[in-house]
Amino acid sequence: MHARSRNYVSEAEMCKLESVPLDFGDYHPLKPITVTESKTKKMNRKGSTSSTSSSSSSSMLDPLSSVLDGTDPLSLFAAAADPVPTTATMDSTRKKRDKDDSPAVGSDFEPWSSKRGEILARYTTTEKLSINLYMGSEKGKAATTGSAVSEKVRTRLEELDDLEEGSQKELLNLTQQDYMNRIEELNQSLKDAWSSDQKVKALKIVIQCSKLLSDTTVIQFYPSKFVLITDILDTFGKLVYERIQSMCVDNRVSLPDNFSPECVNDTAKETCLNWFFKIASIRELIPRFYVEAAILKCNKFLSKTGISECLPRLTSMIRGIGDPLVAVYARAYLCRVAPIKYLFTTTCFCLLFQQIHGDTVQNQLVVQCVEIPLYLTLYSPAIDWILQCIAYRAPEDYINCAEVWVEYTCRHFTKREVNTVLADVIKHMTPDRAFEDAYPQLQSIIQKVITYIYDFSLLFSVEKFLPFLDMFQKESVRVEVCKCIMESFIKHQQESTKDPVILNALLHICKTMHDSVNALTLEDEKRMLATLINGFIKMVSFGRDFEQQLSFYVEARSMFCNLEPVLVQLIHSVNQLAMETRKVMKGNHSRKTAAFVRACVAFCFITIPSLSSIFTRLNLYLHSGQVALANQCLSQADAFFKAAVSLVPEVPKMISVDGKMRPSDAFLLEFLCNFFSTLLVVPDHPEQGVLFLVRGLLNVIQDYTWEDNSDDKIRIYTNVLHLLSAMTQEAYIYHVDKVDSNDTLYGGDSKFLTEINKLCETVIAQILDHLKTLGKEETLKRQSQLALYFFNTILAHGDLRNNKLNQLSVNLWNLAQKHGFADTKTMVKTLEYIKRRSNQPEMSHFTDLALRLPLQSRT
Repeated sequence: MHARSRNYVSEAEMCKLESVPLDFGDYHPLKPITVTESKTKKMNRKGSTSSTSSSSSSSMLDPLSSVLDGTDPLSLFAAAADPVPTTATMDSTRKKRDKDDSPAVGSDFEPWSSKRGEILARYTTTEKLSINLYMGSEKGKAATTGSAVSEKVRTRLEELDDLEEGSQKELLNLTQQDYMNRIEELNQSLKDAWSSDQKVKALKIVIQCSKLLSDTTVIQFYPSKFVLITDILDTFGKLVYERIQSMCVDNRVSLPDNFSPECVNDTAKETCLNWFFKIASIRELIPRFYVEAAILKCNKFLSKTGISECLPRLTSMIRGIGDPLVAVYARAYLCRVAPIKYLFTTTCFCLLFQQIHGDTVQNQLVVQCVEIPLYLTLYSPAIDWILQCIAYRAPEDYINCAEVWVEYTCRHFTKREVNTVLADVIKHMTPDRAFEDAYPQLQSIIQKVITYIYDFSLLFSVEKFLPFLDMFQKESVRVEVCKCIMESFIKHQQESTKDPVILNALLHICKTMHDSVNALTLEDEKRMLATLINGFIKMVSFGRDFEQQLSFYVEARSMFCNLEPVLVQLIHSVNQLAMETRKVMKGNHSRKTAAFVRACVAFCFITIPSLSSIFTRLNLYLHSGQVALANQCLSQADAFFKAAVSLVPEVPKMISVDGKMRPSDAFLLEFLCNFFSTLLVVPDHPEQGVLFLVRGLLNVIQDYTWEDNSDDKIRIYTNVLHLLSAMTQEAYIYHVDKVDSNDTLYGGDSKFLTEINKLCETVIAQILDHLKTLGKEETLKRQSQLALYFFNTILAHGDLRNNKLNQLSVNLWNLAQKHGFADTKTMVKTLEYIKRRSNQPEMSHFTDLALRLPLQSRT
């Protein structure tokens, strides 16, 4: 197999979530944050350096408490006399910001703004909505203009606490349009508060809006709500970024493109840190996450690695969101604000789907009367955006991602989505024959598909499945893939099939496997391929349409002619088809069915000679002859039996069995014994003479060269005596239905019986001659065994009232004991049997026989 070596332990380690060291020790997103109190000297607006001293607080400290000495940067900037940047400066700053973002994505990336309108139009509701509006606070308004700056800071802190404690008004029973108008009012309030230097109020509005994203009471409206709220967050993030950026302007010169943190003065850095400290004081998880994500880009002012260090922490915060819908949109927003190159840290959203079928979500859907299919569509905008971001301009690593993604698709989606994934893989891997470098991954994709889609009528209805197979141009890999498909079919296909889609596809796959066989192919490989193809052939059934079934076998024979086990299976299948036809007709063939079974017989007769194994041919000739005989095809049966007789002389002395060379005598003996059993019921041909098949077979046995140390020839002759004895009976022991055997044809005719007696005498003479040749000392044991074997044959099949035969049996008994090689235990049991038989009617002559059979001791 050309599969990539895999170390599952190391792969599992690589797939684990990255562990990111944090400054907060045992950090948890829901745990209160402990910050460091910083004592800072008063600094001027020109960015002069300042010395700081820090001490770690052992208890939770308000991040703004460090500036209660009157050095709040926001207050200083508000009271400063320096002019505010002009509109032209702001415009240039905005253009510069857009220019900074431009290297991240190109024109081939669909921006969020193009998706926004579609989401708002698609996810609507007629239910009543509610919203909480910030009502402001009167606290601190009585303070005089001469109040200390520290008092102003305390007032702002109290305002933040006031927001947390509920200084808001809830508006109920809003229509969707009313709701959108209220959100727009909040957006405008944010801008007004910012322009009037009410930064804390602006922050409070953003926090309030972020809290709305935890509300899913009207769940089908959530995607549109996300769009509206994140517009406000984007506005806030933009205002904060541009504010800090404007502080870096020195002599009307803005920061250069791709500036480094070293270019940022201390004042701007302090202000940036102050914003992050304010956000860190937000108690609730969702608003803290969204507000920090909104100003994520501001990390550029502090550190080169600030964004990449914050993303894992923000990603871990999302795990604390219990609602999977809310969580996946949180990830989508993180993908919106984070640079494309960092997004691999934000995309573990697949784990959220385990929660969908949990009790919490299910109960929520029941309350809101929302079905699962509709609920799942709510995820589409978020997942669509996430996937677009992480897949944008992805490297040749595509196929490794597709290899994993296809399993998720197969497990949780329909064939339409699987077809889409396969089509996308084909699209990516076909140019420049890229598939040649990705065979292991492509094999893995096929394996995953057939693991989860094992209904082959469904599998082959996937339009791109067979074109996907065409990418396996390397023969060895293509054959391995075909083997995997066939193994899956044999394992999972429970019922026979006649589906033309399945048959055509699997015939093509089996043909691919067959055509890979050449002179260098190992026997084990041939055997495996043949087993898979035979498994397919056995599963094909056209029901009562026997002619279509035969046509399939004919086509299969032409396609798989190089695999002998497949041809053998086809012969057996056709013979079975003929017998099923006989069963349906209850043995009474019509002209049509008689012609059909003759066609089946002809199929077998012309296929058997193409086989190389001589014993396979012999057994198939015999089996097919028996089928022809059962269907009253007498001339065809004779043809099979004649072919078998003529093939016996070609049997080699040694044959290969399981890779080892063994004598063939035992196999030939077994075949001939079965052949004799069949010949009993085969009627003589009117033009061929009495017992023409038996005579021909005896001649072949006589002329065959047997091994010198083998007694199989005599054992065969002994079995011939069994056959001839059965042929002399008035009614044979068994018959073939609607076939007249020789007992009926000859009716006990004396001439027929005379011919049988002559054959018996000839055979007995051959046996006795052979016993004489075993009179040498080294062969006396064989002589003893054969003499007893022949004695038992006469005892079972001979008429011992005949004096000559009686005397012959006594002589054989004595010969078996003559040289002390007889098995005494066997001899004793045989004699006891004779004595018991003598008590039966018409068996009194056994009494005299028993008296003439002495037992001799070994001594």
